[in-house]
Amino acid sequence: MSTNFDITQETYTRFTFERSDHILTAAIISEHPVNGVDGPMHEELGRIFNDLQRDSDSDIIILTGKGRAFCAGGDFDWFDEQIADPRKFRDIAWEAKRIVSSILEMEKPIICRLNGAAAGLGATIALLCDIIVADETAVIGDPHVKVGLVAGDGGALIWPQLIGFAKAKELLMTGDLLSASEAKELGLINYAVPADQIDIKISELVSKLQGNPRWAVRWTKTVANIPLRALAAQMMDAAIGWESVSNYMDDRKEAVDAVRERRAPKLGGD
Repeated sequence: MSTNFDITQETYTRFTFERSDHILTAAIISEHPVNGVDGPMHEELGRIFNDLQRDSDSDIIILTGKGRAFCAGGDFDWFDEQIADPRKFRDIAWEAKRIVSSILEMEKPIICRLNGAAAGLGATIALLCDIIVADETAVIGDPHVKVGLVAGDGGALIWPQLIGFAKAKELLMTGDLLSASEAKELGLINYAVPADQIDIKISELVSKLQGNPRWAVRWTKTVANIPLRALAAQMMDAAIGWESVSNYMDDRKEAVDAVRERRAPKLGGD
């Protein structure tokens, strides 16, 4: 019996879904111009990967974004709410941990179709996928520090595992963005291709995955993710805790205002 999850707009407002030949494409969608994360999207991210795993009519998940970005970090109006009332940041801590753990616990292979910018939590979600194929014009980075936050929602977990500690710490502490080509050279993503070839490359990868026995593929992924799941269990409470503390700092508000106003921040050191 099918156990498809409910994909009505009443259930998911920040995603659209398309099915084809046991492939389910989930696309992030928002009124925000670069699919910035707000409260409703964060809540949906906390449950969607469990629903994707339980969906009996799909074997492979393609995760992408609608519009010109994949998911370029947090929505600044949401940041303002969290700064004004830090309880709102505290209240999403469990959700934040669940986003990371539910991606890593999925057995089905997830291909990230990185159609545009991925930053902050958007970059974390992309990098936790199993295979990442990017439009060569896309950029990726974790600029949490640029808005006064610790990179606590998974960036400090996954970046060092993909490119080593020295380069990962440099990028996490500077908040610099990488071009897709640079990310490919570092081994951060699998492929950077022209926009008109991204779906061709993904189809090629899907065919290769479908050409192998389903459970061999799923459980190979599961075994490969064991160290990442263990690391997430060790790190995420502290990571989210420190990120929550950084939301209280005076420089947090100034950093957000400076990025919004496209100027250098006037940091006080607190």
